[in-house]
Amino acid sequence: MMIINLRYHIASLVAVFLALGLGILVGSTMLGNDALTKQQKQLADKLMLQMEQLREKNEAVEARANALEMDNQRQKQFEKQVLPVLVRDRLAGYRLAIIETNSYGFPDDLIAALRLAGAEVQSITTVMNGFYINGKKEILEKQLGWNNLTNEQLTARLAGEIARGLVKGKSKVLDVLEKENLIKITGNYGMPLDGVIIIGGSQDRDMVRVQALDLPLIDTLLQYKISVFGVEETNVLYSYMPDYQKKRITTVDNIDTIPGQVALVIALTGKPGHYGVKPTAQKLLPELDEGGKPADGKRTSSIGTGSRL
Repeated sequence: MMIINLRYHIASLVAVFLALGLGILVGSTMLGNDALTKQQKQLADKLMLQMEQLREKNEAVEARANALEMDNQRQKQFEKQVLPVLVRDRLAGYRLAIIETNSYGFPDDLIAALRLAGAEVQSITTVMNGFYINGKKEILEKQLGWNNLTNEQLTARLAGEIARGLVKGKSKVLDVLEKENLIKITGNYGMPLDGVIIIGGSQDRDMVRVQALDLPLIDTLLQYKISVFGVEETNVLYSYMPDYQKKRITTVDNIDTIPGQVALVIALTGKPGHYGVKPTAQKLLPELDEGGKPADGKRTSSIGTGSRL
């Protein structure tokens, strides 16, 4: 942005200089006023000096930007090289499920990082188009035999059924949701789980469904004593971290980055907290240790000294 502003400023000065030159030419021709011509020339020289200074400053800023970009590329290369060292086999034997509520996908390297850590992703559930049931409410109620529910109540109940299905196995409700293109399921439901990762956050205010969708999902999973981890990408416009943290679950707010993926892997071993780069984070990463499992052998995502259930 700074480079663009400097270029704009330089272009403006050039335009002013050309206009001034034309003014000098016209003024000297028509008026023959030497004092005016001298004054205009002094102003032109001053503008020329200013333009040269701005050009030099712009070159310095561009050089700095290029250096920062090179540093960023080196940093990313370093992160990719150390990722295996930090996460390999830390989650050996862990069985996980992913629920994607943000409706716009998540980085492919998240799955790769979890598998590198030894975890098995049992299922991926994708909520389609913000899980909006407008226009489908009557169809859903008729097929499910549910009546007298508001849209929010129906959404919350359906969210609970998704969570229940993860634990108990697929049901008629989930079949209906798939048929109506409200969710997409990959993998197997009803398998033993060590944790569920909910990927939230939104780029569109109209797609924010955290109260009606994400929180009922979390509540139902916690009722079944399943550890829940709430994550989102760094640059989402509408963060779900404050809402997730009210449920005292572990959160990671930069899951699209290698540090965020490392934080999630370490947290899954039993180191709850709020990790990432946003104001809601406590620290960038959990404390690192040699082993993949915590000393007491427990796996938890809840924040606090005691059980929240």
